[in-house]
Amino acid sequence: MPLDKELKGALRLGVKTLVFQEIRLLRMGEVFTPEIVLGGIFRSIEETKREIVRLTRTMSYKERISLLKKMIRQAVDEEVDRAIELRKNRCLRCIHGRFYDRSETPYSNLPLDEKLTKAFGCDQLRPALRKACRRFVETSTAHSLEEYLDGIAFLYEFREMADRMEEIWKDYFNK
Repeated sequence: MPLDKELKGALRLGVKTLVFQEIRLLRMGEVFTPEIVLGGIFRSIEETKREIVRLTRTMSYKERISLLKKMIRQAVDEEVDRAIELRKNRCLRCIHGRFYDRSETPYSNLPLDEKLTKAFGCDQLRPALRKACRRFVETSTAHSLEEYLDGIAFLYEFREMADRMEEIWKDYFNK
């Protein structure tokens, strides 16, 4: 039975969300993360699984597994592509840009306590408001090359794990 467009879109969004949550949970497991955060992510994963099961309950087992495998593979590939794209893009920032706290003290970088920041603006007065500031500096938005490569390797390992584990499909959505 072919899926209608709306159902397929909802299912695709659910699978993307699930993949993102699973990757985030695995990454947080590598570093010290408070139990309350891990528990929240785990509950969110369970809710997403229940929603996917609800959306696919009218499908046969074989059809459901085939479709979910394909969608998970696509979602992981999109996550890899997104990570690569983030590394390629650079950020252009006005060298006069400042963060201001409530007492209007300027900071060139975002203060550690983000709650202190009230506004963002340029600290240079320009005589003509129509004249745009043309003094920019290029800053990297990505982590070091080693962290980037570790992240990409992690995503590929996640994809291989999902491809290899046939038994995951038997009870992954039944937990």
